Amino acid sequence: MDGVRGHALLLPFPAQGHITPLMQLANILISNHIVVTFVNTDFLEKRLNHTFTHYLRFESFPDGLPPDHVRTLKLPELCESLQKHAPFHVHNIVEKIEQSVHVPPLTIIIADGVFSFTQQIADKFGVPRVAFWTTSACGFSAYYYMPLLIHHGYIPLKDDRDRYKNDVITCIPEMEALRVKDLPSFLTVTDAEDYMFQYLLREAQNTHPASLVLLNTFQELEGPLLSDLNSKFGNKVLSIGPLLLSSAGFGDAIAGTNSSIWNEEKSCLEWLEKQKESSVIYVCFGSITVLSDEELVEFAWGLEASNQPFLWAIRPDLVQGSRAVLPDEFVEKTKERSFFVSWAPQSKVLSHPSVGGFLTHSGWNSTLESISSGVPMICWPFFAEQPTNRRFVDDVWKVGYEMRENVVREEVEVLVRKLMNLEDNQGREMRVRLKKYKDKAITSVKEGGASYKNMQEVLKQMQMKTGN
Repeated sequence: MDGVRGHALLLPFPAQGHITPLMQLANILISNHIVVTFVNTDFLEKRLNHTFTHYLRFESFPDGLPPDHVRTLKLPELCESLQKHAPFHVHNIVEKIEQSVHVPPLTIIIADGVFSFTQQIADKFGVPRVAFWTTSACGFSAYYYMPLLIHHGYIPLKDDRDRYKNDVITCIPEMEALRVKDLPSFLTVTDAEDYMFQYLLREAQNTHPASLVLLNTFQELEGPLLSDLNSKFGNKVLSIGPLLLSSAGFGDAIAGTNSSIWNEEKSCLEWLEKQKESSVIYVCFGSITVLSDEELVEFAWGLEASNQPFLWAIRPDLVQGSRAVLPDEFVEKTKERSFFVSWAPQSKVLSHPSVGGFLTHSGWNSTLESISSGVPMICWPFFAEQPTNRRFVDDVWKVGYEMRENVVREEVEVLVRKLMNLEDNQGREMRVRLKKYKDKAITSVKEGGASYKNMQEVLKQMQMKTGN
């Protein structure tokens, strides 16, 4: 294959929030003449509309679960099955590539940070393994410092979580503002043998042997955390984000390939065109968050009482155990200022001039997209490191507001009104800070920026075997 500089195998954890940044990375690699083999589970591969190209290939493997298993809604079962089945299948995929005369040999394996089993495979075939943690730097730090938290007695919790949730944690470097309730949900358990507790404890420490550690963030946002991590990892931790911005600069390198598990409804963009500038609050809780019927209703009536135009992405499986159904009276009352989709083209929504706020679950992709678009947030995290992201959004970066766990319509109304009030002094200052972060994010991925330079280092690593 003329002009090929290398061949990267990309292996995301099979969830939307992990696939998205790795597909963005694939876009960048392909645009730099790196062949990409993107590996999904069979279950997800059937839901993704993929197009094979000269530079982009797809492989998949069975995750070991029955077709009707809810997977990410029963995460421990998914993780346990993947740990059991994935090593064998990924090894065979790598072996098949190495024996093929139709594709160039692998020069690098870039695997999700929670797939440290790939180290043995990389070592066997003599290629570097890169660990891509799809979390924020603050989220990864929380996982990495689990042994320290255990040593100081913060985790596992001694008994009821609510009793300790506001205790301040002082032992993690560059994270002095953290409370127990801001730790990733997998850490705030009472059982030290909890599967996800042990899984994250092990996988974070197993990051050390990786040749590089990649984080989809940027120096100007999480610099102190990145410096601390590099002191522990021998300067192997590279911030390469926001990948959304850097991959967009390469146009349609993977045109025709869909990285979204859900069907994006672009009709909402037409509706946004008819709204006033910065008037719409966008509501989306990501691909995994599950609400109760009561929480859905409280969010709905809070939005109604705010009198603010809103765009709400409501997945069919958003409500636990049943299809999400909004009260008829609510739909009728808000029909002149609302738009509903099951899934939105989020980056396009957040960058639209009509959108002035984001009610979010605080997943890292969503948080980074919001910052990159200069949109302030209301944070209502669901699980994983989302509580940690919320704390940094509210208390460190000061670009959003924290919402209490117990959803009540009155607080929803107050926070939406406060966030969307362009005359509010606190809101104005928040938007000024966001503008600075947005500008720094853009600068970081441009030639000469920190993320750009780090990406060049990644490209250099994967070209070494080819002699380029």
